[in-house]
Amino acid sequence: RKSHVKLYVNRVFISENTEGLLPSYLRFLRGVVDSEDLSLNVSREMLQSDPKLAKIKTALTKKVIGELKKKANKAPEEFTTFWENFGAVLKEGLIEDPNLRDRLFEVCRFSSTRDGDLSSLSDYVERCKQGQDAIYYIAGDDAKKIARSPHLEGFKAKGVEVLLLSDQVDEFWLQHVTEFEGKTFKSVTRGAPDLDNIKSDEKAEDDKDDAEVTQLDALIAAIKMELGEAVKDVRPSKRLTDSPVCLIADDGDMDVNLERLLKRHGQLQEGMPRVLELNPDHRIVKKLAERSKADDAASDSLLKDAAHLLLDQARIADGEVPTDPAEFVQRFSAVLDRAL
Repeated sequence: RKSHVKLYVNRVFISENTEGLLPSYLRFLRGVVDSEDLSLNVSREMLQSDPKLAKIKTALTKKVIGELKKKANKAPEEFTTFWENFGAVLKEGLIEDPNLRDRLFEVCRFSSTRDGDLSSLSDYVERCKQGQDAIYYIAGDDAKKIARSPHLEGFKAKGVEVLLLSDQVDEFWLQHVTEFEGKTFKSVTRGAPDLDNIKSDEKAEDDKDDAEVTQLDALIAAIKMELGEAVKDVRPSKRLTDSPVCLIADDGDMDVNLERLLKRHGQLQEGMPRVLELNPDHRIVKKLAERSKADDAASDSLLKDAAHLLLDQARIADGEVPTDPAEFVQRFSAVLDRAL
């Protein structure tokens, strides 16, 4: 994280790596700063508190961001190469330098479900659907993996673009930035998807049929009884179209990926139980819903095994492993044996 910009005063070398000459999020820069305003006999300690150095830092930072903006507009392919190498570092400025946050957003680029090209947030906002009041995102370690997440199914069906955030710094700047151009940031893995008010490109009916959702009442009760405290809640999903289940964080709870990062760095021991969502249109869920209405449903071993398998399936889809892999294998084998 050291600076690599040399400081000269009237062409006299002063320091190899002067702290405070540039913010840490521009540490990828190499070069020389030659000033006529600083004193030649200034000590390293005095330099740190010199107000002239602070002015130089502000001017340099604004100049660099301005040049990056020009590059992004005039040579987007070259800027894409730069962003792939240093974008994660530059995004640290969204946390460290709130006064220049708006300028930094002008050069920040993001992947999304729209296509393979990087896009600015302003371009994303321009493409928002009618009735869309949030900037939707999904965060994870690998952009290719999160692009296949079941959480995105309902958004893709509506034609709603979702940002794919795969840098570790993304979770942290999102804790400091709540909105952009009047639209709030919302994770697709937390809370209700809020898709009802968004006008779809498709002519098909967007909402789940209420009668279909009601058919899940017995199954939801059975799964809650079997899983107990392993899940915070079980409910029908409006975000799933192809997958049978997914796990989400409830409103007010920590986002799934942030929880995963904190666990990895030893800052969190145990996470909060998540909400298990069921797809009312999926064949597996429909079959289990019918089975849950039988008189002997309370003692149905297949139904009990299915509840645990659905939970583990949702964990695997999130890139995690079952809580008890050996138990997962036993249940999977038992269900497969019945099917054969």
